[in-house]
Amino acid sequence: MTALILGLLLFFATHSARIFAEDRRTRFIARYGLAPWKLAYSVLSLLGLALIVWGYGQARIEPVQLWLPPVWTRHLAALLTLPAFVLIAAAYVPGTRMKATLGHPMLAGVKLWALAHLIANGTLADLLLFGGFLVWAVADFVSARRRDRAAGLVPPRGVIGRDAVAVGVGLVAWFVFARHLHAWLFGVAPFA
Repeated sequence: MTALILGLLLFFATHSARIFAEDRRTRFIARYGLAPWKLAYSVLSLLGLALIVWGYGQARIEPVQLWLPPVWTRHLAALLTLPAFVLIAAAYVPGTRMKATLGHPMLAGVKLWALAHLIANGTLADLLLFGGFLVWAVADFVSARRRDRAAGLVPPRGVIGRDAVAVGVGLVAWFVFARHLHAWLFGVAPFA
């Protein structure tokens, strides 16, 4: 469990710089440049992610059960992850209306993904992992929207055709992940 907690702390520390340490981030970039910031950010994020994956795997060997979710919560989780994948895809497809409306569809997708997994899982490791991501995504969303308003950012309206692309990409990614990759990567088949 220690590796999971350390990984979460490291991952969220790097990903929360704009929430809690915007001035330090800005000073670092001004002093050393954007490339060193991105390098440090990437290395620390990858290290945190590796610790999360390894720590979560270790925690699943001897799980600490906090509650027993009913079986139907698995189906709800599968349903909630579908729009999560679409929102995450919308973050990478330029010019979507989803991005214009939400501002940060990636964070909205992470919130849905985390909530879905919290509903369907009841161990301490699940609470730390998915609860941590949910709390971080909410805080980052609020912070990002505040920065957008302060900067007077008005996103372009977006094109409905781009939304169709995001929905298509999200649906395909969701299907491939849920049907094939989830069981292989995590040992849990969502549709079994």
